[in-house]
Amino acid sequence: MTKTHFDSADILTVEIDGPVATLTMNRPEKRNAMCDALLDALDAFFSKPPQDIRVIILTGAGGHYCSGLDLAEHVARDAEGTMYHSRNWHRVMERIQFSGLPVVSAMFGAVIGGGLELASATHVRIAEPSTIFQLPEGMRGIFVGGGATVGVGRILGPDRMREMMLTGRKYNAEEGLMLGLTHYSVGDGEALPMARELAARIAKNAQLSNYMMIQAISRIADMPRADGLFAESLCAAVSQTSADAEEGLNAFLQKRAPVFR
Repeated sequence: MTKTHFDSADILTVEIDGPVATLTMNRPEKRNAMCDALLDALDAFFSKPPQDIRVIILTGAGGHYCSGLDLAEHVARDAEGTMYHSRNWHRVMERIQFSGLPVVSAMFGAVIGGGLELASATHVRIAEPSTIFQLPEGMRGIFVGGGATVGVGRILGPDRMREMMLTGRKYNAEEGLMLGLTHYSVGDGEALPMARELAARIAKNAQLSNYMMIQAISRIADMPRADGLFAESLCAAVSQTSADAEEGLNAFLQKRAPVFR
């Protein structure tokens, strides 16, 4: 296993173990609140991940995933600066969601505000009992700006998200599981081990299949029915005529595990 860092303060640590990279947000004194430097570090990694990486695990240090936007930075911006900052968040969240690499979130503690926006951009989410999901912006006199109305809103639906924001309601891991904010609710200390287990499983898939699932499914959800079905056919045609598809079929017939490129 190798470890690298993205700046002198080690604000984002990266551990590489074979095809899996584990990214740890490392601002424990701030409950891993998102500052510009941390957002830039995530952007830098997802813009050009190491060539052999096939799956990414995203987690936080100090018992928290991410407590959202660092409000000390927020209050220093005027309206124009806040708009540009919000659009930059959108760009980075989209890069994480559509980089083509599956991202597994190992969550505990605060998954609040921008932290929930970040988690909703990842593809597999695992929550420990300490996890708190919340959108508290209304209690701060502000509005979400990192993509929640699209990312979180499509998980919860607009009616439930509106109530969540109006009341500042908190959801725990079990409630988050029922709502779709997390896919797995696990015991204390189990999120990261399970993330590693799932990442290893996902890494064995054909890269093209993983890429298609990441790129196509969300976009098809935005399409009219007929357009979505046509896009599905195109994805099927490309994937099912690939070398990996041939290997998958041969492995099934030979009763062995496939070895994809």
